[in-house]
Amino acid sequence: MSERSRAARKVREVYAPPDTRIPRRLGCGVLKEYVVRELPSRRVIQYALAYVNPLICSEDNGRVLGYDNAHGRPHRHFMGKMTTESFPGYEALWERFEREWQEIALQFVREGMR
Repeated sequence: MSERSRAARKVREVYAPPDTRIPRRLGCGVLKEYVVRELPSRRVIQYALAYVNPLICSEDNGRVLGYDNAHGRPHRHFMGKMTTESFPGYEALWERFEREWQEIALQFVREGMR
């Protein structure tokens, strides 16, 4: 590994926990999270959040809801559609994502999980 590669690794922190499987009683599906922070500032430079459940949405590889900043701009994925969104900060975005996926999953459960 080159000295430059080692230096590049030291200036970024990557957070990518294992996927979280949602139990059937809560609507099924998988949650995915990926965050890259610049160090030492801890500024988020790349992120992706996704709720994947092919029982709810067959488009976009089953991604029901997602937020990321790929392609150089923040945007939201919802049921196969993509819209440009502002970036309120990672923590605020994560809280919004958490509220939205839970609401979607619980509505799916209430409707009888087709």
